[in-house]
Amino acid sequence: MQGRVELLGRMREFAWNREGWFVPLEEALRGLTAREAAWRPPGGGLTIWQILNHLNYWNTYMLRRITGVSPDTPVLENEETFGSQGDPNDEDGWHALVAQTRQIAEELRAALADLSESDLDRPLPNMGTVADSLAAWVMHDAYHTGQIILIRKLQGAWPPEG
Repeated sequence: MQGRVELLGRMREFAWNREGWFVPLEEALRGLTAREAAWRPPGGGLTIWQILNHLNYWNTYMLRRITGVSPDTPVLENEETFGSQGDPNDEDGWHALVAQTRQIAEELRAALADLSESDLDRPLPNMGTVADSLAAWVMHDAYHTGQIILIRKLQGAWPPEG
């Protein structure tokens, strides 16, 4: 019988890098340039760069919460987590942001694998239990992955080349 830790780990794989019923985040980011990542949809909205800033902020926050490490930065208002639109000429900055995303994803994978079934029942202040938070976190990433794909479709950059 599959335990909750294994199930949450599998959900995380599908949200991050295992193609299934929907496109995972790693695939949604594949081949993106800084120019595409900093592109703002007509009529306004977020850039992909901003969405990735937001995901990195909350995924780091979740990592610290489930491992019991105190956050090293103050909790921001949600709107503040998106940051600037990004610089369309900063390929190095964009690639560094994507590398940071991959590093956080790996750290989360490892942290999740280290959890026990009883760890999942541990309460997190203002977040329910660890299990509740992890389930919501996976859905949060999947939601924003859909936004990234939509933005790429709007700019004609979907599907990725190659």
